[in-house]
Formats: sequence, C-alpha cells, structure tokens
Amino acid sequence: MAEAGPRYGWYGDDFTGATDTLATLAEAGQRALLFLRIPTSQQLASAGQLDAVGIAGATRAMAPEAMVRELDEAGRFFAGLGVGLLHYKCCSTFDSAPEVGSLGAAARALRPHFSNPLLPVIGGQPNLGRYCLFGSLFAAAGAGGTVHRIDRHPTMSVHPVTPMGEADLRRHLAAQGLERVALVDYRSHEVDGGGQSLDAALASRPEAVLFDVSRPSDLAAIGALLRERMNAGAMLAIGASSVAQAFAGFPQAAQPAMPKLARSASGGNLLALVGSLSPVTRAQVDLAEGYDRIAIDPTRLTSEPAHLDELRAETLSRLAERNVMLITDKPAGAPAETGKVAAATGALLRAIMAEARIARLVVAGGDTSTLAIRSLDLWGLSYRSPCTPGAPLCRAHSDDPRLDGLDIVLKGGQMGTPDFFNRVAETA
Repeated sequence: MAEAGPRYGWYGDDFTGATDTLATLAEAGQRALLFLRIPTSQQLASAGQLDAVGIAGATRAMAPEAMVRELDEAGRFFAGLGVGLLHYKCCSTFDSAPEVGSLGAAARALRPHFSNPLLPVIGGQPNLGRYCLFGSLFAAAGAGGTVHRIDRHPTMSVHPVTPMGEADLRRHLAAQGLERVALVDYRSHEVDGGGQSLDAALASRPEAVLFDVSRPSDLAAIGALLRERMNAGAMLAIGASSVAQAFAGFPQAAQPAMPKLARSASGGNLLALVGSLSPVTRAQVDLAEGYDRIAIDPTRLTSEPAHLDELRAETLSRLAERNVMLITDKPAGAPAETGKVAAATGALLRAIMAEARIARLVVAGGDTSTLAIRSLDLWGLSYRSPCTPGAPLCRAHSDDPRLDGLDIVLKGGQMGTPDFFNRVAETA
C-alpha cells in the first residue's frame, strides 16, 4: 500500500521564519523539507516521502494584490497535495500592515482552498519569548531580554516598514480585513482543554479565532483542539512556528541541546551577510570575533555597478584566509530603499558565491535572507541540527554540485544569543 501524502503544509512569509518551522517539525520527528518555490514533480520525487512540505516565500514584504496572486497559486498546490492543515507562517511578532504583508490578504487568498470553518490564529511562541494574553501580544527584546507589550517594544514598535502600533491582535487583524476575530483566552486551556470556549467563540460565526498562548502547555491543548477539528475538513491556520509546535506536540519535549556545529565536508571558511538593523543583531556583531569585516555602503551598492565588483573581489580575497562578515549600513531614504538594498545585497552574494568555496553561509535579516537566498541556484533546504532558537542549521539542496549540501543559517533580526556569530563559527 502506498504511503499517504504529507499531512502538514506551511508557507513562510519570509525565509528565516520558514526555517524555524522546518526545525520545529524535524525536531518533532517529522520528515520535512522546505522548498524555495513551488516544487516541480522532479523535486518532489527527489525529496522522498514527506510528512510536511513547506514553501519559503516573501509575502511579508509584498503589497496585498501581489500577495493574493502568489498565495492563490500556493493554496492550489497545497490543496492538491491533500494536506490536512496549511500553516501560513507569519513572524512571531505579527509585524504586518494593511498595505504590506497583510495577514488579512493572506487569509482571503488561501481560505477558499481549505473548507474547514475554523481559521485559528495562534498568538505567542514561548520558546522565543512571545506571549499572547487576553488577545494582546508581548515579546522579549532579545534572547532572555525584558518582555514588552508589542506596541512598546523597543524594536518592533519602530520597525522601518511595519511598525507595531497596536498590541491587541484582534484590532491589528481587523485593520487588515479580518474584522470578526473571536478569542479563546489562555485561562480556558485548563478547562476541558478549551473546547467549551472554542464552541462559544464559533457560535458567533467569526472569520477567525485567536488563541492566547502564555506557556508551552497551552500549545498542547490547542494542538489537541486543532487535530480534533480537522475532521471537519482541511484547515488553514495563521501564526508563528507555534502552530507547528501545537500540531506536532513538540512543546512537551525538552528543548534540543545546542551542540557545536560540525562543518560539512565542503571545506573553506564562513561567510556572514548582515543586513538586519535590529539592535539585537548589531550587538551580536559587536561581540563577534575571528571575522574580517567589510562594510557595505548601501548608497554606493545601489548606484555604482563597479562597487559590487570591488566588494566581490575584496570578499573573495579575504575568504581565502579567514571568515568574512559583510555588514550593511543603514540605508538612507524611505522604507522602499530597504528592499532595494536587500535586492542589491542578494546580487552581491550571488556574485561572490559564483567563485567562493565556503564551509558555511550565515545571513542575518528577514528581507536580506529572503532575497539573498533566492538569488542563489537552490531549490530546497532541509534541517541539519539546532543552532539557536529560531535559526537552525540547514542543508542546501541544489542541482549545482558546488551549492548542494552547503551549510546555511538564516537568522531573523531579533533571534539569537549575544554570542551568535561566535557560536555559528564553531566547529565540532
């Protein structure tokens, strides 16, 4: 008898978050692979039997019209695979806006492909310091840092593209077109697993139901509810990797140990590309040791074609001897310039990787990671080992033998301990 197809699908609104969900599922024993676009039948066959299939996207930085076009196609693909649950993976801080990265637009595009009347939105991911209480989102500032209400968070409240000015996720989603969102608050998880509260919430026929998450045990209760309700048809869910934690029952397991990261057999040094402007990442850069640092002037990179060649040549020369860290300065001008710089940085990385022989590639920054990795001739990522919560060590899949098997770590701006860049350069 042929094995059943994957039960779980996920679409990441950026690459860094998509790899976190990949790690969550793999660490829970699921056979999972993250594709970098809708896969061909040959690529699916190459991946073998899978329990979970992901697609890494870039919708976090898109306007609603572009999101709908991209996600309608993705929804058709996942529905065709027969997944029981499609997880639209957003950032754990829910940073989005009506005009860019709209979660309401994502729901409108994907919902027609999934018949279940329940659309769960899971707020909070405790292992990353994200909590949702009575519908309001809170987030730590860095690993183990002070927890702030999201609209008072020192970084997310002033995000250059999608600043979070509203902590109540119901109001936040309403502004993006999901106007009727019911709430199952965290207290109900201890009362029959929240079943009665969910029934009461669904009685008003909401467009979606927001689930509070205050601690890992809340995710176990939510996961049981989701699995039970999947009997009513294939389901769409929105949230961070906590959706995968709930579905797979992973929160009850111990957090995986963080071993030294054994290098792949490719040889060479480590290349780090830092595009994030987050204070967390910049503090990690300040503590990094053993790297030659090369500053990227974003104005010159986007306006002087010869400057890209100069940076490529300097990087290749230094990589022959040591680890190298490319660091983008803050771009001047409107938020649109941020995307332009990220695209130019991706072109720089492609030019470097066409000649470089490296052991590991590390990219810090959500938009930077998405555009940088998309610039390379890769078609998928699989999980290798833990690295830091939210940013696992992955293995690249490519038809280019120079890139196939490459170690890759993609880190969001808020992720990682202060010694992240030192740790990721370690070898076992």
